[in-house]
Amino acid sequence: MASDNPSMKLDPKYDQYDFPTTSPNKQSGHPGHTTPEQDAQVFQLRMKLESAGYTERLDTLTLLRFLRARKFDVDLSEKMFVDCEKWRKEFNLDYLVRNFDYSEKEQVFEYYPQYYHKTDKDGRPVYIEQLGGIDLTAMYKITTSDRMLQNLAVEYEKLADPRLPACSRKAGSLLETCCTIMDLKGVGVGKVSSVYSYVKLASAISQNYYPERLGRLYLINAPWGFSTVFSVVKGWLDPITVEKIHVLGGGYQKELLAQVPAENLPKIFGGTCDCPGGCALSDEGPWTDPEWAKPAKWQEAPAKAEAIDNEAVNQGTIQDGAKSTAAVPTIEDTTDEIKAAPALE
Repeated sequence: MASDNPSMKLDPKYDQYDFPTTSPNKQSGHPGHTTPEQDAQVFQLRMKLESAGYTERLDTLTLLRFLRARKFDVDLSEKMFVDCEKWRKEFNLDYLVRNFDYSEKEQVFEYYPQYYHKTDKDGRPVYIEQLGGIDLTAMYKITTSDRMLQNLAVEYEKLADPRLPACSRKAGSLLETCCTIMDLKGVGVGKVSSVYSYVKLASAISQNYYPERLGRLYLINAPWGFSTVFSVVKGWLDPITVEKIHVLGGGYQKELLAQVPAENLPKIFGGTCDCPGGCALSDEGPWTDPEWAKPAKWQEAPAKAEAIDNEAVNQGTIQDGAKSTAAVPTIEDTTDEIKAAPALE
């Protein structure tokens, strides 16, 4: 039984963690709550990947996430991992996370705020997106679709390290997911197509390449009829995923505040937090607190790659195709890879 394994078995060759490794989620397959069969599947997956030439990201926590995402089917998990590594290489991600400069961030956030801000009551990072102000025509005078996706991927890397490790240290147990708030206020019929084109692509990247990162998802200010549509869609989703998603209208504050402390929730959503310079740009959380924060592992050794032109910010649109930076695919190239994206995980 999973409950017979109260702590995770670590392999010193692959598992060098400086944060707790036992999950508070006691469901089977989560770290510290695995069966002997699941431990064997981790070993089998690692051996298959090593024999194929992979040497990075073979630690137990990572492999367990890929295995959970594919119901512990080792072959499907291997394919997912290999596809992810291929994407990372094509996206030049190991170099990007160290060197990407999103200098236009404040301007982009005037239309599309996307940010991590403090923690929920379970200690997880809170991630917030406000979709109502998206104006792709205006935004692509400031940035490109490629750079928006680069920023998205870099932020996912920073979620994995240093954000989640810092939160785990503070909580005293392993935290692998975040609490997401997506504000749909202002997303009317006229904006649906342009918003959907980018959000669909961004969501597919998270599902394909960053599995098992969704803890809770609050869709707030959902427009009329959205709940009806979702009631149909959720029939296609895994029941475990459905439990994580909460569709709320304008009266969302009570339920949201039951999960996120008022002092951690921006005032715009009914909380009391009002960070100097704005919550969206503060990046406040345990990951910036010296008591819990440590340098990310990816900071230890520089990755070699072609230089990224951080000044080329006004080149493309979804309609025309953006001019790619070195080794980074365009939005059209990436779309070909993710047409068969699975449901939320």
